[in-house]
Amino acid sequence: MWHITKLFFWRLLALTSLILGLIGIPLPGLPTVPFILLSAWSAGKGWPALEQWLLAHSRLGPPVLAWRAHGIVPRRAKYLAGGMMTLSAVLIQFSAAPVVLKLLLPLFLLLVACWLWRRPEQITQDKKYDKTV
Repeated sequence: MWHITKLFFWRLLALTSLILGLIGIPLPGLPTVPFILLSAWSAGKGWPALEQWLLAHSRLGPPVLAWRAHGIVPRRAKYLAGGMMTLSAVLIQFSAAPVVLKLLLPLFLLLVACWLWRRPEQITQDKKYDKTV
């Protein structure tokens, strides 16, 4: 019974995140790639056929493969994510949210942005480092 429940959970997560990712293609403000990454990851846990379909897809596959192989986040995605995080941090200041949330959310988003901007944007050919020279 536990195996079936786990399988159902992974498939539900994979399908839900895939649908959100596909909705994010035409809808500004909803990220596509993070949801597709989540879908591929969760499909790998419980729906291998969906994972293979995503990896082989001509538009959705390359970002997933780049992330898995090298942790690559394209610069365009970084700018878009940074803009959305900034907008969220500003908008929450004008909301009726608790003060703690108004202080903690921007801090959390800043940490996420720092992590995101440290990710590589493309595959680099590092020069070999020889300690013997």
